[in-house]
Amino acid sequence: MKINNLKTHSTVIHSLHQEDRIATPSFSACAKILVGGSTTGLKRMAVISTLSAALFGCAGLSDSGPTGTLASGTFLESLSHDGESREYIVYIPSSYDGSEAVPLMMAFHGFGGTAEDFMDWTQMRPLAEQENFIVVFPQGSLLEGSPHWNSALASADNKSTADDLGFVDAMMDELTATYRIDAERIYTSGYSNGSFFSYALACYRSDLVAAVGSVSGTMMDGLIEDCDPSHPTAMINIHGTSDYVVPYSGGPGYSSVDEVMDYWMDANNTDRTAITTSTGNMEQYLYSNGEGDIEIAHYRVNGGGHVWFTQDDDGINASELIWDFVSQFDKQGVIEASE
Repeated sequence: MKINNLKTHSTVIHSLHQEDRIATPSFSACAKILVGGSTTGLKRMAVISTLSAALFGCAGLSDSGPTGTLASGTFLESLSHDGESREYIVYIPSSYDGSEAVPLMMAFHGFGGTAEDFMDWTQMRPLAEQENFIVVFPQGSLLEGSPHWNSALASADNKSTADDLGFVDAMMDELTATYRIDAERIYTSGYSNGSFFSYALACYRSDLVAAVGSVSGTMMDGLIEDCDPSHPTAMINIHGTSDYVVPYSGGPGYSSVDEVMDYWMDANNTDRTAITTSTGNMEQYLYSNGEGDIEIAHYRVNGGGHVWFTQDDDGINASELIWDFVSQFDKQGVIEASE
């Protein structure tokens, strides 16, 4: 793609080889990217970055593994898994230079949603920029035209035969080969169907996930029965009492918010008595003193509906609440206690 009339601080949108972004791209590859020359076998990937960031990335490459990228910004990636092409969007903050490992947050959209819309809705990219973490928005596969996530092991409990747990494994293999990610600080979050799936990851991929954040979602009954995390796992749950899609009180095949809270309190051996606070229509319940000083948090939004709560629409910033909470913990427990 040819780029005309470049300006120092203008936004650049260009196409880029996946191979050119990892470890040690050649000088010619960098030159082609920056001047817009063609490259055989281009992979479809939208990149939003500044020209200066792109120039810095090409200048700062290293021979010592996944320590350099050509640019910070927003990338659309694809991979082949289980005979299907799967996609995800990844945002790399401008402060990332590969010199040290950084945390990663996975953010899963709801049923019928898209990674791009969810990225815009959550406004998690500005937060990742501010707090210096990588955030990835995976795209669910289609079920009769609707993107979805399977929140159980392969069984009739799932919506389809798509291997979403395997997709996440493959995605993480790509990301950890490309970027320096702190393996002790990989978090998962989700909305609605994506929340169900985040809980599944915390249970079935416990070796991957340090902490989980849920908005307007809960756990399938079978998951509560099967779940056996391999380490203390912090959890934050944000749910509205007027959610009529995933009711606060639960429904056929899935648990109530109270049952979910009971499970994670028991799993982490936290206090059973909460420290409670309230602001407006939001009540916070914090259960402390778990193994590794783990905490479990619940935000009950009185009158709240089936949404990802945002500051503009609801006066509640779910993305900030989740990050501020989970970022205190790694797979060993509270970070201060494990250092």
